[in-house]
Amino acid sequence: MNDTPTLFDWTGNLVSGLGVTLLITALGTALMLVVSIVLGLLARSQRLPVRGMARTIIEFFRGTSLPIQLWWLFFALPLLGIKFDAVFVGVLAFGLNYGAYGAEVVRGSINSVPRTQWEAAIALNLSPWQRMTRVIWPQAIALMIPSMNNLFIQLLKSTPLLYTISLVDLMTMGESFRFAGGNETVMYLALMVIYFILAYAVTFLSNMAEIVAKSKLGRHEGLRSVFRPRKPVPSEVAP
Repeated sequence: MNDTPTLFDWTGNLVSGLGVTLLITALGTALMLVVSIVLGLLARSQRLPVRGMARTIIEFFRGTSLPIQLWWLFFALPLLGIKFDAVFVGVLAFGLNYGAYGAEVVRGSINSVPRTQWEAAIALNLSPWQRMTRVIWPQAIALMIPSMNNLFIQLLKSTPLLYTISLVDLMTMGESFRFAGGNETVMYLALMVIYFILAYAVTFLSNMAEIVAKSKLGRHEGLRSVFRPRKPVPSEVAP
């Protein structure tokens, strides 16, 4: 009798691990977006203390390694009497790390809205809140989606790090297959295909979101453009 597992035998385990991977990716992405918007807006504040605080947080999480942040939250904090669930740690680490990068995308996209749009909003005597929500922000969203898509994919591809904090994700199930004596080549090939499909799905959704954002600005694109690679469009930088 052959006790060596096959990929078919491991399908249930892979599906279970995939669920954990998708959960952390979805929650981490949601937190990342919140952090990105908050820090990105604070980094443009005219108040030096506020801007300085935002820059400090951004540079700290961009300047320190994601694995170190993950391990510090999971292994070091309990030594100080603070312990979080592994899922919470994964979401928090991914959200803060990629949120710091996303904050720069938000800030840069707002600054990339053409100067004439800022001047027109001022000429219409709109308040700062109205200028941002009605004129600047809708245009900035369309600009930031392609760069945010890259961060979404990077976050997804970082989820194998969850293996190091005892979360049974997709990568963990792949490793357990190897430890059980399964064919490593087949499993790693299967994992690459799964991650590729997930990354392409993220790109597809991001392209759809970009089309919707542009349509609200009167720049309508056909559905075929969903499958075309996106590239940044240079814009005049506002002061």
